[in-house]
Amino acid sequence: MQRLVFSFIAGGLFGAGLFLSGMTDTTKVQGWLDVFGNWDPTLAFVMGGAILPMAAAWTFTRGRKPLVGGDFPTPPEPRLGRNLVVGSLMFGIGWGLVGLCPGPAIASLSYGGWPHWVFLSAMLAGFAFAPKIRSQLDTALPAE
Repeated sequence: MQRLVFSFIAGGLFGAGLFLSGMTDTTKVQGWLDVFGNWDPTLAFVMGGAILPMAAAWTFTRGRKPLVGGDFPTPPEPRLGRNLVVGSLMFGIGWGLVGLCPGPAIASLSYGGWPHWVFLSAMLAGFAFAPKIRSQLDTALPAE
């Protein structure tokens, strides 16, 4: 039960941070991506505000266990491979076309309107089909 309470609090803080930072505002996100037009650089602070604490967390939690149980996430593999490139492309295309990524997409459901539900449905379909597509890619084009 304690883990569930901590998860609920962390999720609420994450959602509040997405809302306050403007990550649920699709025009703000698309403005960040419009480098050659009406560029809005403010999301750089949001990204830096996420990357710097996570880098510190990886440093300070190395070799430790969480108080609530389980394990801390390990830092990502620094190797550049097919999975990273394909995943980044898919994420970037979706983010650029719609202006939402998974967290803000779920948070934006509270705004109402069918476009948010269409995006969420497409995102969930992508989650469901990704393992099958990945296994077919691995069969057709084995990784080096």
